[in-house]
Amino acid sequence: MNFSRHLAAVQTRANSLICVGLDTDPAKLPRLLQGHEDSVVEFNRRIIEATADCVCAYKLNLAFYEAAGVRGYDMLRRTLSFIPDGIITIGDAKRGDIGNTAAMYARELLTDLGFHATTVNPYMGFDSVEPFLRDPERGAFILAVTSNPGARDFQYLKVGAHPLYERVIRKARSWDTNGNCGLVVGATRPRELRRIRALAPAMPILIPGIGAQGGDLKSAVRYGCTRDGLLAVVNAGRSILYASEGDDYADAARRVTTGLRDEVNRYRAAYFPPRR
Repeated sequence: MNFSRHLAAVQTRANSLICVGLDTDPAKLPRLLQGHEDSVVEFNRRIIEATADCVCAYKLNLAFYEAAGVRGYDMLRRTLSFIPDGIITIGDAKRGDIGNTAAMYARELLTDLGFHATTVNPYMGFDSVEPFLRDPERGAFILAVTSNPGARDFQYLKVGAHPLYERVIRKARSWDTNGNCGLVVGATRPRELRRIRALAPAMPILIPGIGAQGGDLKSAVRYGCTRDGLLAVVNAGRSILYASEGDDYADAARRVTTGLRDEVNRYRAAYFPPRR
């Protein structure tokens, strides 16, 4: 089963499009865990246990683990070990380098660490992306339109009559011969998301920026989903991880996650009613 079909099956089974971003900042951990030898790992374990039954995916930004040096990869592996089988894992690494180097990055992320998918920067072209697409069961989310203010420095530059991000999407569609290529589109860009879904009607779209970044959840669902109400991966991080500063942080994370899932499902029911 290729990655896109696997993702759709997981979302259908879980009845959820929610992805929790496990970008855990040691400086923001609750007092309960301060001084704990494995504070980040223990925090992640409790978050996963509290939310695993109401998500389709977890996304781990590697920077939050690599910053810990040698210990970081142990923290990363242990966190991944807590994620139940049947849930998609995304390594948010945004790699992008020449072919032989990209092949090593792909082996690290998709084989050694075992992520189901990763994020990839397409700036250097096809040979920098191709290693991440070789295995149909592993996905690559190509950066298209991001949420950060600097996105307009390059992504919106006109190439002929169209912005550069549209050229990226058209290229990504041509690369999607294995059914495992997706896109990254920030939730703070609803107009662009609508256009992108029209250009790529069947590709998975990872949508960060919900919650702390103020992305539009309703538009993320309406314009991010395929016609059957799937393949939008709605990511929230800080708003879930730090929903409470107290000892009840895991319970608070669950409340926010289930609330997001239920709100998303209400929009899905409105915009994508079951076909008869």
